Amino acid sequence: MNIYVVGGAVRDGLLGLPVQDRDYVVVGATPDDMIAAGYKAVGRDFPVFLHPRTHEEYALARTERKSGRGYKGFTVYAAPDVTLEDDLARRDLTINAIAESEDGELIDPYGGQRDLEARVLRHVSDAFVEDPVRILRLARFAARFGFAVAPETMALCREMVANGEADHLVPERVWQEFAKGLMEDKPSRMFDALRECGALARLMPELDCLWGVPQPAQWHPEIDTGDHVMRVVDYAAAQGWPLDTRFAALCHDLGKGVTPREEWPSHREHEARGVPLIEAVSERLRVPTECRDLAVMASREHLLVHKAAELRPATIMDMLSRCDALRKPERFDRFLDACLADARGRLGLEATPYPQADLLRRCRDAARAVDAGAIAAATEDKARIADNVRRARIEAVRAVVKLD
Repeated sequence: MNIYVVGGAVRDGLLGLPVQDRDYVVVGATPDDMIAAGYKAVGRDFPVFLHPRTHEEYALARTERKSGRGYKGFTVYAAPDVTLEDDLARRDLTINAIAESEDGELIDPYGGQRDLEARVLRHVSDAFVEDPVRILRLARFAARFGFAVAPETMALCREMVANGEADHLVPERVWQEFAKGLMEDKPSRMFDALRECGALARLMPELDCLWGVPQPAQWHPEIDTGDHVMRVVDYAAAQGWPLDTRFAALCHDLGKGVTPREEWPSHREHEARGVPLIEAVSERLRVPTECRDLAVMASREHLLVHKAAELRPATIMDMLSRCDALRKPERFDRFLDACLADARGRLGLEATPYPQADLLRRCRDAARAVDAGAIAAATEDKARIADNVRRARIEAVRAVVKLD
């Protein structure tokens, strides 16, 4: 029985990055051998065991043979005659197919160290085409490391998309990889890779169609809406903002690609087109509610936020009500962050002042400070309580706007 550390732990160690989890492969053992050594069997699809003391996972060396569509369509073979090289050959990328023995020796039969030095993502073998999840992982690694995708690997991804493999991806898995990619330092690299191989058009066509759609000159100087959205997402990532803010940044302009090269003159027209698309994407990909809701809010309201200094107090109060800003002030802050990302996600304008956010925060705080209970107690006609509270909040907002 020989035990090796494999995959991400070896890769990240060679890159000088923190190692979060260690994956182990056991060569030359049977399930009975593992149980006899005190390991606990936990694997359902293939033999995986927990170490009796550390509870880390140890998998028997295995091979996989394609037997159906999708990422679950595999027949697994695990036996003592499966070599370490056999096990490494089934992995997706060369940088993930490096093993380290117990005495520290590196086993790298597929050139992973070479590709780490060259900053290239390259498939291990043509078996890469058998698992569509590898397209998503490849794109996510592009976002994480900033590595280039080898031309031959990109060609395989295009082949997979053309053959319909991407159509068999489970929505939950797509969202899982999207969410991980959005939390990287440069999420745009993930979407660029997906777009280059054609997968983005199959997985999120509402986003893919934004490339080639011009931005109206009065809004942004960029020629291309897709390029603008990527800058917005990268700006949100650079601030270290959470997932729901980044997803809102990604989706805030959905709808502009519905009719290419169309001018967008009004806030309400944008809302009418963008919100249903965000809801459709969220339902299809099983996007968490908090991410969906913030994205809908950003799409619906961001154009008004940009014009906050021009709005009447009643219009601001209506926006605060639609955003539920008085009950959920922290979410409103994240919404304003997404609007800020939209304003600053532009070449050369990454540090442009954005007083709109501060103004709306002060309006929210002033409206929240209104004592609705006292107003209710002082109102004889109880049917007028809501109107009286609203008027008081509008006046509180008005006082903030006058001071601005």
